[in-house]
Amino acid sequence: MALSRIWSAFIIVAILVASIKCFFFGQTEIFSWMVIGKADDPTNLTKVDGVIQTSLNAVQICIGLIGVMALFMGFMSIAEKAGGIRLLSRVIGPFFSKIFPEVPKGHPATGHMVMNFSANLLGLDNAATPFGIKAMESLQELNPNKAVASNAQIMFLCLHASGLTLIPVSIIAIRATLKSANPTEIFIPCMIATFVATMAAMIIVSIKQKINLFQPVIIAWVGSISAVIALMVLYVVNLNTAGLQSFSGLLSNGLMLLIFVSIVLGGLYKRIDIFDAFVEGAKGGFDTAIRIIPYLVGMLIAISLLRTSGTFEIVIDGFKNVFAVLGADTRFIDGIPTALIKPLSGSGARGMMIDTMTTHGADSFAGRLAAILQGSSDTTFYVIAVYFGAVNVKNSRYTVWSMLLADFVGICTAIGLCYLFFGNA
Repeated sequence: MALSRIWSAFIIVAILVASIKCFFFGQTEIFSWMVIGKADDPTNLTKVDGVIQTSLNAVQICIGLIGVMALFMGFMSIAEKAGGIRLLSRVIGPFFSKIFPEVPKGHPATGHMVMNFSANLLGLDNAATPFGIKAMESLQELNPNKAVASNAQIMFLCLHASGLTLIPVSIIAIRATLKSANPTEIFIPCMIATFVATMAAMIIVSIKQKINLFQPVIIAWVGSISAVIALMVLYVVNLNTAGLQSFSGLLSNGLMLLIFVSIVLGGLYKRIDIFDAFVEGAKGGFDTAIRIIPYLVGMLIAISLLRTSGTFEIVIDGFKNVFAVLGADTRFIDGIPTALIKPLSGSGARGMMIDTMTTHGADSFAGRLAAILQGSSDTTFYVIAVYFGAVNVKNSRYTVWSMLLADFVGICTAIGLCYLFFGNA
């Protein structure tokens, strides 16, 4: 219900703003831009696709996702039949049993969630989505009310959307392309911001679900993960851009290939029909990719209307005026558009980050902040639409506000870190 109201509000506010611009400020073409506009049309001043093109883009995204979904869900099927998912569940089970008390020990959902978190951690977005959808499907099997999000699904989705990533390689590469003097300087702030956002997500949902986070098992696991991240920071902080990209590629892609070969070897050891298992899982990937089309179309057209109507510009100008009146430092305002768009559109936020860097400079305060903001959270509404859409959950309960609150913590942390690291630069 919350998502339905937010979606409706997006559309109503966007059309209301556009109507005011059209009838009171003479922007007579704004309705055309909102409906049939194309981002690459030089006459389209919004530089954003209208709802028609956005709908086509949404379907193209899902069609492109079919192959990736089929690939990873095919391997997941082999792993399930060979017992690999159950083994992974037993290893991580002591920790997950505390923050996912509704999930039985050894349930395949635990293994699926671990695979999703691992893919996110390594920046493997294409792998994270199939693993995440498989996790949601496994959790849906335990859900007594299929139309209403379960506690476990909410916890999983909030942790996933916090976007914990070890190395923001794509952001560093963009900064290098835009002639940054030190492209890797945002690595540590990004790492800290995304880790804080993840911890915030876990704390927020745990409070709501009355989960005690001060249990020895939880403290031990969180402490261990924190130590691993700290060691990673210590290692990569002295690498140059080329070395960091090489290390990240070796780590992420090498581990993914290791997972593939481990799954195949496990299947051979268990003497299962590996190829049939792969095909069976791949068919499920095809079905899932098709099933999420209506949800994705609905969410992306609402986002398109908000952007083409100029609502974001109004919000940004409002922020600037408020902080200027308060006499506060307003340098961070120029980087805020990336944070506002990120929950709605990953590609839109990436475009806004690049625009900020191009306008103000990659090494400007706004440019650095936009990069940190881009790396400190995930696309909240996209994630909700895709993951809940995949399992036909209608009532998301408190998922939306929990995820947005975690995003807000990540944004505030990113701003504070930018001032800490680059405030005097």
